[in-house]
Amino acid sequence: MNRNAARALVLSLLVSCLALAQAPAPTQRIRGDVVSVDGLNLKVKERSGALLDIKLAETYVVTGVVKVGIEAIAPNAFVGTATMQQSDGTLSALEVLVFPESGRGSGEGHYPWDLQPGSMMTNATVAEVVAMGPSRRMTLRYKDGEKVIVVPTSAPIVTFEPGDRAMLKAGAHVLLTATRLADGGLTAARVAVGKDGLVPPM
Repeated sequence: MNRNAARALVLSLLVSCLALAQAPAPTQRIRGDVVSVDGLNLKVKERSGALLDIKLAETYVVTGVVKVGIEAIAPNAFVGTATMQQSDGTLSALEVLVFPESGRGSGEGHYPWDLQPGSMMTNATVAEVVAMGPSRRMTLRYKDGEKVIVVPTSAPIVTFEPGDRAMLKAGAHVLLTATRLADGGLTAARVAVGKDGLVPPM
């Protein structure tokens, strides 16, 4: 191998190493029920039945998930909604999360979601709401486009509110995004807990 080729190989390896170092750690979205909490050690029975051990950050935050009425879906509200495409091509909401104003812009866009096989997530601003009896049809606009989504009466509508660590106890229904560590362990800095027995529908 000549000197130039060797230099090129070293440079290529260096770039590859830097790319790996800068790559975000893999994450895992977890939905389930708290089995136990021991200090910063959280054990959750995931909806698949798997038992997962999660190390909480010392500064971890608990967010409450609470029900709100359908009137919370109003023009200019920023919402996140998981949807399924129906046989006629329309999108039907599985749930709607009305973000507090502090969450405006979170995850904006339209992309695959793991609530159900084939589900999508749309985080966007409500441009228009039309009543269809007890249901609603909302037009959502985000930076790259817009979607028209029907919200049936079966779709739970929720929002976030400040929570308390006391909410994180055995039997609580939780939703969290954990980071996979190099040793295979899981860690999380925020946990969403359903208030008064609510199952976070997201």
